[in-house]
Amino acid sequence: MGTFTCTPTGGKQALTELAAAHPSVTKVWADGGYQTSVNQHGAHLGIDVEVVQRPKERGFQPLPKRWVIERTFGWLMQHRRLARDYEALPQRSRTMIHWAMANKMSRELTGESAPTWRIETDIQPTSA
Repeated sequence: MGTFTCTPTGGKQALTELAAAHPSVTKVWADGGYQTSVNQHGAHLGIDVEVVQRPKERGFQPLPKRWVIERTFGWLMQHRRLARDYEALPQRSRTMIHWAMANKMSRELTGESAPTWRIETDIQPTSA
């Protein structure tokens, strides 16, 4: 699925493609720029569209649900090929995102906090 701008047409197109590709999705969080027509289109497809509103207070406030996306972007930017736009084809960028997330999941499953290429051994270094 592609990236869509914050227009009613783009939002409706994104929901239509999402419903076709993933019929089990029943809830979507959207930015405050989406309008009522997008919510109605989502309801027609059986998807509850919840618009995340910005807090009224001034200063930095993490937006509910949005921090999940920002955290994921942070994880992806730890991979050099994703930090810059090296890839010529979108399919290659998509593949690199899959590799990066597979790397993140495998580190979570093994308990590693950071990637390491150093081989740990029980052999103590000898002094010369």
